[in-house]
Amino acid sequence: MPTPSPLLLVLDGNSLIHRTYHAGAPDAEQDAWALRGFARYAARAVSRLRPDAIVVGFDCPEHSTRRADFAGYKAHRPPKPGELVTQLAAAPGLLRAAGLCTVVPGGYEADDVLASAAAHARRSGWRSILMTSDRDAFALIDEHTSVLRIRNGGFDEAVLIDPAGLHELCGVHPWQYLDYAALRGDPSDNLPGVRGFGAATSARLLNALGTVDAAYADLDAGGHAVRDAVGAPCADRLADPASRAAVDRNRRLMRMRTDLPIPALDGARLPLASAVVRAALAAVGPLTLGPALWSLTAGRTVPRPTEPHPPVFRRPQRHRREPTPGQMSLF
Repeated sequence: MPTPSPLLLVLDGNSLIHRTYHAGAPDAEQDAWALRGFARYAARAVSRLRPDAIVVGFDCPEHSTRRADFAGYKAHRPPKPGELVTQLAAAPGLLRAAGLCTVVPGGYEADDVLASAAAHARRSGWRSILMTSDRDAFALIDEHTSVLRIRNGGFDEAVLIDPAGLHELCGVHPWQYLDYAALRGDPSDNLPGVRGFGAATSARLLNALGTVDAAYADLDAGGHAVRDAVGAPCADRLADPASRAAVDRNRRLMRMRTDLPIPALDGARLPLASAVVRAALAAVGPLTLGPALWSLTAGRTVPRPTEPHPPVFRRPQRHRREPTPGQMSLF
């Protein structure tokens, strides 16, 4: 049996700390509960997936090139709670102190770190798994890259999404996902899409035409194929110059950077030094990682699983036209 190529695990620090912050409940002795929850997520992922190296990405806290491009980008979001701001600010230093390769790119976001790390891994002959609770990373899936999607219910409800799973979930291929997302829009980022283009309509258009640019070309030539795919009202909306501008803006802002500097993967390899990890985690209070800590520090040999866990997403054959249990929590 051939030896599998090395595996890089890339964590979306902002996404996962937001999730653990809102899932936890502070008390007088738990002023860093989101950081501890993130550490548990990371340890469990390493324990189950057995990666050879790990990289963690965070949003730049000072400046956003996307907001400079479009002032409305994420502008509708309320201010973060003070405790969340404090824990997000502390996270990169804590993880670096523990020995984890941590990247905070100037002006860009954790999504861009995921994209750049996946590209770096691919060039280096590695596979990668991107761990996040956001769906933006679906655009990065390919034969070398999967997304470990953290859903409601935490790590135990996570699913590993590969190209076949994405097609079953969304009805499009990974190379079409950026166009799919741009048509639908993203309310969480304050990026409206085209009216009438939800998940099903966007997938129908792309299945018929392949890309948004091909749909534009068809509309310029009369729009017969677009009308056959999505109907005359939707075709007319997509042909509207304002809709085209919105889709083009969304594609520009949703496209992730793949060329940010990522440290050499050999420098991000596991295991970590047990004493260093324990000393760093002690700074956020009592934290027991149990057997998961063995995977981070190689304090005890844990074999790589023979079956993927978390499971690869597949829709059961007899339920092809029905949502799977918990599927709505993906969105």
